[in-house]
Amino acid sequence: MILPNIHTPHDLRQLPREQFSLLAKEIRDLIIDVVSRQGGHLGASLGVVELTIALHYVFNTPDDKLVWDVGHQCYPHKILTDRKEAFENIRQFGGISGFPKIEESVFDAFGTGHSSTSISAVLGMAVASVLQGNRDRQHIAVIGDASIVSGMAFEALNHASTTDANVIIILNDNNIGIDPSIGALKNYFEQQKKEKGKNESFFKSLNIKYKGIIDGHNIPELITSFESAKKEKGIQLLHVTTIKGKGLEKAENDQITYHSPRKFDKITGEQYSESVELPAKYQDVFGLTLKELAEQNPKIVAITPAMPSGSSLTHMQQSFPNRVFDVGIAEQHAVTFSAGLSLQGMIPFCVVYSTFLQRAYDQIVHDVALQNIPIIFCIDRAGLVGEDGATHHGVFDMAFLRSIPNLIIASPRNATELRNLLYTAQLNVGQPFAIRYPRGRCSQTDWLQPFQKVEIGKGRQLKSGTKYAVLSIGSIADNVTKALDLLKNSEEYAHFDIGFLKPLDESLLHTIFATYTIIFTVEEGIEKGGFGSSIAEFANVYNYKNKLKIIGLPDIFITHGNVERLQKIVGLDSSTLAEKFSLL
Repeated sequence: MILPNIHTPHDLRQLPREQFSLLAKEIRDLIIDVVSRQGGHLGASLGVVELTIALHYVFNTPDDKLVWDVGHQCYPHKILTDRKEAFENIRQFGGISGFPKIEESVFDAFGTGHSSTSISAVLGMAVASVLQGNRDRQHIAVIGDASIVSGMAFEALNHASTTDANVIIILNDNNIGIDPSIGALKNYFEQQKKEKGKNESFFKSLNIKYKGIIDGHNIPELITSFESAKKEKGIQLLHVTTIKGKGLEKAENDQITYHSPRKFDKITGEQYSESVELPAKYQDVFGLTLKELAEQNPKIVAITPAMPSGSSLTHMQQSFPNRVFDVGIAEQHAVTFSAGLSLQGMIPFCVVYSTFLQRAYDQIVHDVALQNIPIIFCIDRAGLVGEDGATHHGVFDMAFLRSIPNLIIASPRNATELRNLLYTAQLNVGQPFAIRYPRGRCSQTDWLQPFQKVEIGKGRQLKSGTKYAVLSIGSIADNVTKALDLLKNSEEYAHFDIGFLKPLDESLLHTIFATYTIIFTVEEGIEKGGFGSSIAEFANVYNYKNKLKIIGLPDIFITHGNVERLQKIVGLDSSTLAEKFSLL
């Protein structure tokens, strides 16, 4: 065994090169063992084991700056940078993050979790080194073929060669992101691989030195290429090819599923089956419902920035491949492309994870809401998402969307309401419509109900009560219901599902404020600027003096861990909510 003696890249550099292949196997075995038991980003990390060994062997990390784009592939990096023992609890509450994180290690030069940021960050570091007179430090960005097509990466490439900085860009080309890569640049990369990089012109036209094609699983070839690159100045791009899931047959053959699989047998790679009696996932409720609506209405189209499988658009894609558009990792383009479709009579469902919708904020404001263009934003993974942590929690969307004019914002409390909102949104509403829903399984098994049109901006009373009112929005209503059941004086608490953040049901709110002296608001979103804030603003406008207690997420970035544990930590679990309701 070699790995037990490797703690940092310094130890790696003392190792004879002929032992690197065995080290790579031991790293893969460790990754497979841990991820098989607790989940995680498997495929990308298995694909870069040799690449990671070569990078840390050749470059003097952490003084040389190494940035992993997105960070799905950072597990070998963490194992080799003094986190081998901590790797056992990666992504678990109290354990290390599943993504690079500055405060976790000096070897994590830049925190990543969203794509296409690495070249900009590394270029900034490289320019700073020039200004500080340090021309010996190396600056390396590792970016995938799916991430490099994003607008931000293009912006960085456009700027890079106008500087006198030294940057090495490792293009990790495995022909897949989470789903297969798409687009013209992907086709260009494929052509380069066929021609072995001999006729490359795109990067050369940007004054970027192109070197390729390099076998990303051939450690001697990688070392030779990196040592050569160290001797050169300017902006260089090394085109490295790898196999996502390398070393586990199941992961190589089913790269989409094994990007981040559920628990599996570490020997065979076979995933353990889930109970067929479990309720459906919200994503599947959405995907199957949209397919059903698309069958009824030929004007419906769907747009996603590189997330067809994760958002369950594959259901519609299989039936209507010409009406589902995977535009790549390009959230800004996805939104404005949807606006163009809408203006020509189509009904676009723009499907984006909450955390990634942040990347298209200007387009929502300027290209959609300002012009009052009807687009249906399907905001997946709203709320706490669990082990992916702070970079992926969808907890800001209510706060950053509700200030935008012309926007309808709804958050269904269950899967049937999600279906009905999707149905209602495509009935010529005449303005942009945002529907936010969580990750994971719903609380219903009977969600497949006939469609019913929803009255926009109307809430409902779920439980009567004599003294106090609890207002919730979204699926956190389940926890509120359980919390109220725990109270000895439960009959004193009324529960209202507000449903729409915008427009608020002011008629219902007037009744509530006139009836109850103490009002609680509960949301799985940030307290500052979110649902509770909107109720406080309502009270202020109409000069209500009722006691208002806002319960939501604190003004911090929430760590990683399973959702139930995180809800307990932030006080949104049923037992803690019951305590808060009791503290009058």
